Amino acid sequence: MVQARGEHIITALDIGSSKISAMIAERDADGELRVLGTGQRESKGVQRGYISDMHAAEMAIREAVEQAERISGEHVQDVWVGFSAGGLVSDILPVEVELAGHRIEQEDIDELLFTGGQNLDVAGRIVLHAQPTLYTLDGLQGVKKPIGLHADRLGVDVHVVSAESSPVRNIDQCVRNAMLGVKSIIASPVATGYACLSEEERELGVALIEMGAGVTNISLFAGGMLAGLTSLPMGAADITDDIASHFGMRREVAERLKCFHGSATTSPRDNHDMLDIAPLGGSDDGSDAQRITKAQMIAVIRERLRMMTDEIEAALKRLGFAGPVGRQVVLTGGGAELKGVADYLQGTLGRVVRVGRPRGLIGLPEAHGGPAFSALAGLVHHAASNPADLRQFGMSSDELPGSGRGETWLERLVRLLKTAF
Repeated sequence: MVQARGEHIITALDIGSSKISAMIAERDADGELRVLGTGQRESKGVQRGYISDMHAAEMAIREAVEQAERISGEHVQDVWVGFSAGGLVSDILPVEVELAGHRIEQEDIDELLFTGGQNLDVAGRIVLHAQPTLYTLDGLQGVKKPIGLHADRLGVDVHVVSAESSPVRNIDQCVRNAMLGVKSIIASPVATGYACLSEEERELGVALIEMGAGVTNISLFAGGMLAGLTSLPMGAADITDDIASHFGMRREVAERLKCFHGSATTSPRDNHDMLDIAPLGGSDDGSDAQRITKAQMIAVIRERLRMMTDEIEAALKRLGFAGPVGRQVVLTGGGAELKGVADYLQGTLGRVVRVGRPRGLIGLPEAHGGPAFSALAGLVHHAASNPADLRQFGMSSDELPGSGRGETWLERLVRLLKTAF
């Protein structure tokens, strides 16, 4: 019975620039996803999504997963890992085979997908996803179920997401050093789309802005699939740094002020509300504390948001998200928790903006139900959906990121003993 239950256990690991979080969930008999345990630690050894200190990141990963294990009572062997660093590239690869007019069978679909897998060429990059989307019959696009129909040519659009090789391999190695197997490495925008967007939104067209601490991922969904994405090397941590630099305070003080008193919108009362701050390198007794108005801090926040919004708007135009079609924007990630930020973006972008939060998980703790944990929840949804992937037809198991199996409990114990002694 333990083995049977273990087959339905999913463990997600989100390695971000500000936090490393883990979630253990189970698919029950009704197909519902139930959260069994969560864990979180401050992110160390990670800068803008890239591993910068292998040992520090490894220890934070261990602690986050072990916390989730203690709460859930489960022992984890394999994890689904999110990749949020910049450099992600999304392409649509059209593949077509000749059928000579005969009736389409499953063997024809298999041949088509095999051909697509053999033609994956991303110039030295690592393919994270190669998923078949809609089929084409003699040039007719948008076919979902071609089996049983007749056609001279059968085609499919393959959605390919790739990343630079070294950052992916560093994350893979870091997780394995933490004595965990890697089931797969998932691009953060792909996972987040599962958690925040409805099927209808993905069909009609929507832009998903995931504002993390160090990276802002911007992805465009249309026709039910991820149609394009880009990354900006900026995020909510830059707002914190601006506050710390402008007023000469420590980062942790600036982060606390931003979370409790920060806002993207202004009000007349902000000029009268005073905030006490301890200057960087000040005395322990607080005798040299400074006072600023809330309006002064909000002005710093809005200046950074203005620069970020300019970059976001330019990125949306490059992705083709313009005109009257697809006007909605979904904002998620830790940066979406800043008070009034959705209203600010709606006013500057001229589009409907809503905040995206995790959905579809039973027993999700309130502390992990905010937009900062959308990617983590999305990893669970992605793992549960188990989408088809053409990489298995075109890459050896050694080339697939996260292709190795997880350790057994005995192997894990041996590695722990070796590490300790």
